Amino acid sequence: MCAIEAGRRGRRVLVLDKAKKVAQKIRISGGGKSNFTNLYVTPENFLSSNPHFCKSALARFTQWDFISMMSEAGLTWEERQHGQLFCEQGAQAIIDMLVQHSVDVGVAFINEYAVESIHKNDVFSVSGKKGDFSADSLVIATGGPSIPRMGSTDYGVQIARQFGLKSIPFRPALVPFTFHSDFLNKQLKSLSGISFDASVSCNDAVFREQLLITHRGLSGPVILQISSYWNKGDAIVVDLLPDLDASEWLLLQQQQRPKAELKTVLSEKLVKRFALMLCDAELGSLPLNQYSEKELNHIAHRLNAWSIEPAGTEGMRTAEVATGGVHTDELSSKTMQANKVKGLYFIGETVDVTGHLGGFNFQWAWASGWCSGQFV
Repeated sequence: MCAIEAGRRGRRVLVLDKAKKVAQKIRISGGGKSNFTNLYVTPENFLSSNPHFCKSALARFTQWDFISMMSEAGLTWEERQHGQLFCEQGAQAIIDMLVQHSVDVGVAFINEYAVESIHKNDVFSVSGKKGDFSADSLVIATGGPSIPRMGSTDYGVQIARQFGLKSIPFRPALVPFTFHSDFLNKQLKSLSGISFDASVSCNDAVFREQLLITHRGLSGPVILQISSYWNKGDAIVVDLLPDLDASEWLLLQQQQRPKAELKTVLSEKLVKRFALMLCDAELGSLPLNQYSEKELNHIAHRLNAWSIEPAGTEGMRTAEVATGGVHTDELSSKTMQANKVKGLYFIGETVDVTGHLGGFNFQWAWASGWCSGQFV
């Protein structure tokens, strides 16, 4: 996006890419369909040490602007839940579109280029085995360190440090949770593969989507979303019955079906295997008429606010993105240029702006790239 916009302004642009093929993260996204943006992009869909930083870029290049690019290229899309848009022709079609736009404005590419050093005197100098290059402007679009098997690293913040810019350490985000072996073996492992609708909260953030139990712990869209807000030692609170006041419902069941056992009643609202596990491990199970109102209220609280503490996450290996990056205090929100280093720009996930699951991180990539392309 940055190269296209700079090329349209008549700038000579060279893209140096470490990978064999450009746009690898687009290629693997959305199961090969690429969840390329979201219909409902707002600044509230992004985490940053400065929540206002992303507003300028997102307002100047919106989801509708990228949708127009898709339409002009003859590409179509399907909308899935929560406004997520997926390319019907597949991720490669989006890559082809962007590469074609780049070629049309004279952008050159060198792939499998490993940067060995970067220096700045009057201009920037970039050196590597495939050649040495100099330029007035240098744009760092190296992403974050998630999914390292693709060659991802924290190289962007390394460059920021080289030029004296502050950064926030990268942490895995949009990532599954792991649990201590006792809890895992006793409660979760035998339920691997079960999924259900749940509301999950942590540190004032709340999401409601599918929760998936895995052989390592918890995953699914709702867990990936809340993981971006979780810190080591925090508990997450899971509402297992998000459409019910569990207390009112259990008291009503007690009146209507006094001899029914708790596990039987819960199995009608929860996945049966999960309900049985919860009763065996935490709640017990008696006929409803043997519980006092106080005891039923206590059980209800567990159902609407099941508090559990993850041991950790699966880390960068499976994280879709990473929080952290070059500190927004160091950059202009209008141009993405470093305030202290003229001609040095940082865009995309390398910057301390991280989107929710659902196409938001791509929209930040498009928007921050487009904005910097107006100035480089």
